[in-house]
Amino acid sequence: MTPAKYESSSIGHVAIVVTVVGLVLVGIGGTIYKVFSPEGWVTQAFGRSLSAGVAALGSLLMIVGLAWFSRGWAAPGPRNRLPDLLVVTFAAAGLIYIAQLWMKGTF
Repeated sequence: MTPAKYESSSIGHVAIVVTVVGLVLVGIGGTIYKVFSPEGWVTQAFGRSLSAGVAALGSLLMIVGLAWFSRGWAAPGPRNRLPDLLVVTFAAAGLIYIAQLWMKGTF
């Protein structure tokens, strides 16, 4: 291949990576906004009760923390596909949030 073909290939690869990273960041940010906004998922789930919402989020954080620490006790196995699934999920959420923002003007 000629150097120009290498450059066009790498430029295309960089464009795809930047797009995916942007979608993942929008997906993570949009999800955080949807969870903690005044009309977000926590408010809808627990009403206006702050103590119930804090208790539920604290419990969820404890479960996630315990799962995080317990993963080191298992023997290494085959490659885990969870990170790939998380990237694809947040990229899809980012695409949905951008579409909603473009069509409705809000998340």
